[in-house]
Amino acid sequence: MDLDCKDPFDELLSLSQKKEIQQRIKDDFTYKNAKCDKYDYMIASTCGLISGLIDILFVGVPGSSFLGKMVDDQANRITEKFASLMGWNKEKVIEKGGNTTASAIGFLEKKFKVNYDQATSHSTDNLVDHLSLNNHHLKSLAHSPDIIGLFFSILNQFTNTASFISTGKLITIKTENFELQGHNFIAKIFCGMANWFGHIMSDWTGSSGTVGQGRRGSGVPIPFFNLFQLMNFGEFGKHKQTFATITTKVFEEGYDARHGITMAVPVIINELLIRLIYTIKSKYYHNKTWNESLPKGSSPEVRRMLLVGHGALCLIDGADAALRSGGNIIQMLSRMNLIAWTRFSYIALKEVNAIYKQGHINSELVDDYLNSEIKLLLNYKY
Repeated sequence: MDLDCKDPFDELLSLSQKKEIQQRIKDDFTYKNAKCDKYDYMIASTCGLISGLIDILFVGVPGSSFLGKMVDDQANRITEKFASLMGWNKEKVIEKGGNTTASAIGFLEKKFKVNYDQATSHSTDNLVDHLSLNNHHLKSLAHSPDIIGLFFSILNQFTNTASFISTGKLITIKTENFELQGHNFIAKIFCGMANWFGHIMSDWTGSSGTVGQGRRGSGVPIPFFNLFQLMNFGEFGKHKQTFATITTKVFEEGYDARHGITMAVPVIINELLIRLIYTIKSKYYHNKTWNESLPKGSSPEVRRMLLVGHGALCLIDGADAALRSGGNIIQMLSRMNLIAWTRFSYIALKEVNAIYKQGHINSELVDDYLNSEIKLLLNYKY
C-alpha cells in the first residue's frame, strides 16, 4: 500500500499565501546581520569606556580596591547573618568584645564539618603537591561554589574520600570515617547538599583564625576557576612555571569569589547601560513600540552593541593590566577582569555563530514568538 506523505495543509494555501509565510519566516525568525548605525557603535564603545574606567579605578587588584572593600564587608555581613540563622549569638560576642565575623565563621566551621578539608600536603600523605592554607580551597574540588563542587562534595561525603586537582591531575585520597545524616538515600543527599552549602558559607570569607587576626583570609574560588589546574603546561615568567601554577599563585593573591563579585560590577554596569540606551534610542529615535524596543539578546543590533561594549571594556582592562604589571604575569592576571573576558568571549561566540548561520532559523526568535502567543492565549478571557 502506498502512503501519501504529502502535507495535507499544503493544498489549503494559495501560492501567494505560501510566499507570504515564507517571507515572514525569513524576516522574523532567521539569523540576520546587525544593522547598527554609527551612533550604535559610539554608544557601545562609550559604555565600554565608562565601564573600563570603573574597572581600573574601583576594582583593581584583590583586597586593595574601593569596590573590593565594600564587597568584602558585605560578604562578612552575609556570613554573620547566615550564622545567626543557624543559631549563632552575635550579642554575646559583642559583649565580650570579640571579632564578630571570626566568631561567626568559627561557629559555621564547627557546625558544617566535612571530611575533605585537608589543608596541607602533609595531611594528604604528600599525595597532593604544594597544598597549603592559602590554596587548599582552590585545589579541593568540593570547595568550588558550583555544580562541580556540589558533585564532588556529595561524592566525597558518601565515599569517605577527598578529591583534589593539582598539577594537571585528579587525585583522590581516603579520609577518616564520615557519616552523613539522614535515614534514607534521598535524606542523605539533601543533608550532603546542606552540609556542602554551609561549609562553603564558612569558607568564602576566609578562616576564623585568619579573620580573627585582622587579615582578609583565603576564600573559595570563582566558579569553575579550579579547572585551570588542569592546564599544567607552558613556561611562564622568570621561574618558567606552568599555567596551573600561575593560576594558583593568582588565587593566593586573593583572586577568589569575593573578588569575582567585585569584577562583575563594571560588567553589569556596561550591560545595563548598553541595553538601556538601546531601548531609549529605539523608542524615541526610531519611533518603534516599547515591545519592539526591548533589548532582547536575540536582537542582532543588541548582540553587536554588547560585543563592541564588552570588547572596549576588555581592551582597557587588558591594557591597564599589562602596563601596571611591569611584565609580571601573576600581577597581570591578578589585575585582569576574568568576568569581563568571559562575558566578551560568550558574546563573541554568539556573534560568530549568527554570522555563520545567517539566513537559517533562529530558535531563540521562534521561542520568543511562541511564548508571547501562549501568554496571549492564557490571558484571553473567553
